[in-house]
Amino acid sequence: MDTLIQIAQLILCLSILVILHELGHFLPAKWFKTRVDKFYLFFDPWFSLVKKKIGETEYGIGWLPLGGYVKIAGMIDESMDKEQLKQPPQPWEYRSKKPWQKLIIILGGITVNVLLSWFIYTVVFSTYGHNYISTSEFQKEGLSFNQAAEKAGFKDGDKIVSIDGKTVNKNFNHATIDILLADNVTVERNGSEKEIQFNDAKIKSILNGARNGLIQPLVKNVVVDSIIPNSDAEKAGLQKGDALKSIDGKSIASFNAFVKTLDKYKNDSILLNVERNGTFIDKKVKVSDSATLGFAPRITNFEVNNKLTFGEAIPYAWNHMITMLKYQIKQVKLVIRPETEAYKHVSGPLRLFKAFSTEWNWELFWNFTAMLSIWLAFINLLPIPGLDGGHAVFIILEMITGKQASEKTMEVAQTIGFVIVMGLMVVVFGNDIWNLIQENFN
Repeated sequence: MDTLIQIAQLILCLSILVILHELGHFLPAKWFKTRVDKFYLFFDPWFSLVKKKIGETEYGIGWLPLGGYVKIAGMIDESMDKEQLKQPPQPWEYRSKKPWQKLIIILGGITVNVLLSWFIYTVVFSTYGHNYISTSEFQKEGLSFNQAAEKAGFKDGDKIVSIDGKTVNKNFNHATIDILLADNVTVERNGSEKEIQFNDAKIKSILNGARNGLIQPLVKNVVVDSIIPNSDAEKAGLQKGDALKSIDGKSIASFNAFVKTLDKYKNDSILLNVERNGTFIDKKVKVSDSATLGFAPRITNFEVNNKLTFGEAIPYAWNHMITMLKYQIKQVKLVIRPETEAYKHVSGPLRLFKAFSTEWNWELFWNFTAMLSIWLAFINLLPIPGLDGGHAVFIILEMITGKQASEKTMEVAQTIGFVIVMGLMVVVFGNDIWNLIQENFN
């Protein structure tokens, strides 16, 4: 049921973004009296789930949820339908319109994505406020790191002072990507500063260990907060509120140290000393081959809620949107560095649903929708043939030279763009399938 809720949120998110993006093309096309033959949510190769013709336009829903499209008469697009182009240009065709009109039609979808993202963030921040992790509070007691990060040079208890010479932002949400793109990170360790150098090999190692969480707050007092049903912790009789003191007589310094110690006892048992209501008791606990007991520790909430009025949220939302876009671009820079193998960690449509909560959470839903909207605007603006940005390049060239690109040139460009996009989709889908196999069968 949890997965179905996540998938439902993803489908709703994509439907909103696709319909409004395509509406951004549709409305200016109709404004300039250009005929629109089709308006589709999702793609419809071979057949559509629903379709109805109203006036000159066929509206429908395709079965392949990878986007959507409007088919504009007289325009070479991904459909590669050239029959109409063999006829003389008609006044109601895209190819008959002035270059500036074409440009408005092409950039309409991107414009809508930008405005939609800005609007959603404005409403979310003025309704819920902006929630982010406070850097000062998150690392107040120091930080803990997974084994890959430790191999890179970090140690439990470190506090991050600066990244590439820049003081760490008060918002810790983006610290991980900043670190992965850094040349060096300065940490405070035992009262003195130490610089940790980065290279692609270290980044690769950290990414491969990312499932365990790169950075966590240092939890010195390990107290049980919740227990997974039928877990080893429940079978051993652990209860919420239990404070874990030692394993086989050795004191527990932190939760991270506890997890590392468990790794040495796979498929074995430990004697766990527990403080419960002021009394110390021993519990013999079996450790599974996953080296986990099946409980979550009590962790302080480090989130800050920045409450804003609607007027305050307007400029704040714009700046946040630009920041989110910058970090998405940073992630692309990391992905295109093959030595880091970051491309193996890219999620596509088959795993994108996991970005949503297993419970319907409107705040998270709208935040993700706004983030994805500005990302789609950026992707579509790239000068790749077949994308809106690719079409825009040819229109701008037409405005400069006064000549339209030949149909043959447009066909070749469209084919090249199609190959590029499909190649990327094959990589992303292949990566999704491989990761799903790894997650479910390992």
